[in-house]
Amino acid sequence: MDIKIGIENVNRELGIETDQTRDEVTAALKEALSNDGVFTLTDSKGRQLVVPGAKIAFVEFGEEHARQVGFGTI
Repeated sequence: MDIKIGIENVNRELGIETDQTRDEVTAALKEALSNDGVFTLTDSKGRQLVVPGAKIAFVEFGEEHARQVGFGTI
């Protein structure tokens, strides 16, 4: 799933592609916002993104399962 995160006072948003479900991401976001903690996501390649919950302006969810492009087994 593609996710865009807007940060306060930053012109560009952060973009990440993750294997986590929308419900998992939403739960992590609620936890970060309620406890003034950090919002942590892991992308498809295993890299981790950590954002202070208090600085998040918005979170935009993309497609849950993106189309596959290229040659491969169907």
